[in-house]
Amino acid sequence: MPISLAQTDITQEGGSASLDVVERTFAIEGITCAACVQTIEDGLVGTPGVLDARVNYSTKRLHLRMSGGVLTASIVERLRKQGYRIHPLRKLLDDEEQRYSQWLLRCVAVSGFAAMNVMLLSISVWSGNVTDITTETRDFFHWLSALIVMPAVGYAGQPFFRSAFEALAVRHVNMDVPISLGIVLALGLSLFETATHGIHAYFESAIMLLFFLLVGRYLEQVTRQRMRNAAHNISSLRAITATRIDNKRLVECEVDDLRPGNVVLVRPGDRFPTDGVILEGAGSVDCSIATGETAGTRIASGSTVLAGTMSIDGSFHVRVKSHARNSFIESLERLIDTAVNSRMPYMQIANRAARLYAPVVHMAALLTLIGWLLVGAGLHDAIVASIAVLIITCPCALALAVPTVQVVAMGELFRANVIANSPDLTERLAQIDTVVFDKTGTLTLPEASVCNSSEIPSDLQSLAARLAAGSKHPLARAVGRLDSDCVALTNVAEEAGRGVRAVVDGMELRLGSASFCNVSDLQKGQSGNTSSIYFRAGDRVAEFWIGQEVRDHAAEVTKGLKSKGYKLIILSGDRPGPVEFVSRNLGIDEWRANCTPEQKIATLRQLQQEGRKVLMVGDGLNDAPALAAAYVSISPISAADLTQTHADGMFLGDSLRPLYEAIDVSLKAKATMVQNLGLAFVYNIIAIPLAVSGFVTPLVAAAAMSCSSILVSINALRVRHWRRDRANDRRTDAIQAAAI
Repeated sequence: MPISLAQTDITQEGGSASLDVVERTFAIEGITCAACVQTIEDGLVGTPGVLDARVNYSTKRLHLRMSGGVLTASIVERLRKQGYRIHPLRKLLDDEEQRYSQWLLRCVAVSGFAAMNVMLLSISVWSGNVTDITTETRDFFHWLSALIVMPAVGYAGQPFFRSAFEALAVRHVNMDVPISLGIVLALGLSLFETATHGIHAYFESAIMLLFFLLVGRYLEQVTRQRMRNAAHNISSLRAITATRIDNKRLVECEVDDLRPGNVVLVRPGDRFPTDGVILEGAGSVDCSIATGETAGTRIASGSTVLAGTMSIDGSFHVRVKSHARNSFIESLERLIDTAVNSRMPYMQIANRAARLYAPVVHMAALLTLIGWLLVGAGLHDAIVASIAVLIITCPCALALAVPTVQVVAMGELFRANVIANSPDLTERLAQIDTVVFDKTGTLTLPEASVCNSSEIPSDLQSLAARLAAGSKHPLARAVGRLDSDCVALTNVAEEAGRGVRAVVDGMELRLGSASFCNVSDLQKGQSGNTSSIYFRAGDRVAEFWIGQEVRDHAAEVTKGLKSKGYKLIILSGDRPGPVEFVSRNLGIDEWRANCTPEQKIATLRQLQQEGRKVLMVGDGLNDAPALAAAYVSISPISAADLTQTHADGMFLGDSLRPLYEAIDVSLKAKATMVQNLGLAFVYNIIAIPLAVSGFVTPLVAAAAMSCSSILVSINALRVRHWRRDRANDRRTDAIQAAAI
């Protein structure tokens, strides 16, 4: 059922709306094929208030960049004249998609039931034509077939007939026009043959064509819904309202009304409405949306939290860092939408071919009719041949060849904790032969940690953590994370470049350099990958080794990439000792330390001159130029905003495994796209001459065309059958469980 627009969502031109440029997303009805995308986008160009328009075929969403941020009446009217209806996204209910899927399934059932019964009657007629069937009996079977097929086509053909009628009403031709025309002509010819006591009728051709087409469209709907479900699961983790603290009063408000600097209350079981900083409170939170870990993470005052994470057992006062539109969860949703909406070169080729195909199909059928008449064939035979051409050349397989693979691949990337920023990420990943890594924050975790905590008494760790909470030095912060629930000391004094000290119960505590703590520089058993910070509590002394842990599965990933023949290089701005330590542990032979951004770019250009296609993986601000210069680039979600902007994709969590799986998915996706395009073109090269020559009946044409569409859809699903560790699905499973 259509959803009407609320009056508050439409503003006439000349109103008092703001002239700020904003982006908004709307639901759009009436999209039935890939050709509709270009029609809508081209039709909105030049409409007052529209700066840019992008249609997401998979999710049926319209992304508009508008001046003023309001949906003007001219935009609605322009779309209405094209045969489409636009709705505010908040009104797009999930049950609408569910009802559409159920409707398609009912149409499949009706057409399938009719096809089975009509085929039984047709087989009787075919066998009788070569034996002793009477004209009366044959006519009876034909009329009985018509009685079954006509109402079945009238109901089950609605998805195609409605789309074709709406397209023709606005003087537009989509792929459903030749489909509908083929079905109507086959039925019309069959009724004529039956009325004139003809030997052949083609009721089974029309209903079989409709059945196979509906099966293909239902499979396409199921395939596209996989990615939509991922985005919907993300949406379900967004808080709708928040409890704002205004002058010690609690005020319930919408999340969109929050502004940076506001303070909100988050209770146990609540989700954090926006990105923020903890002002008061301590407890565990579920950060699975960002890290993939379902176990609770302890946070306290000063910790940063992301929108969508949930408080497990603590109450928090949180200072809002950014508007809800700029929060982590909103950014994640936009990235998913961009990934599905973006078009890679293969998809652009398929879309152009599909748009040009409808008039070509009609012309081919018309020329076939004229050609058969010119060579002396009867009108009946000429019409049968032209109908077969019209049916067998429908461009459904070509239109589905790439979009289905792209949607499945994007869904698999999401399950692997990878989100694409670039439309051709999978295509370019499939072509790389060299992988260049940054070290800090990429091969290692972004935050340093204490490596020898098991060797230090717990009471000293607790005291050191309380003292470290009063310092912003990176090494001290690593010590402070040993006990996130500790109460920070209030009488902390810091000496720049040396350390921090405080007095507790008459005992002086010191944390800092060896000289500051009056201890010898021990360095016992310390590797070149760590630095030391010392702690003294009276006469007791402890040495904390601070280092950056290598990401989970990093060794496994580098080993796997090397076994596939990829060249691996580390380009790091860090000291030679830590870089050599990491490269040795991960089996990467080539590494360079103390690299400036200019040196990284120079190295990448040198590799490109050697004919190599490089994947750059980095996270720091100094990596942004290299990421932009590389053939393709990926950064972790913890990377700086500027770095993420220049990266073609991002991976979530603390593991490096998503990088390996992204390459694996990309290789399979590219191969499948090429296969599908090849299948579609080979099918047409073979089918069209056979149909034009009259060797294909409408029934065979219907079966062949429909089977080709189903074949490319099923082939696209093969991208899902790649081997992965079930543990890497923890994040997706956690999101789905939370959504339920």
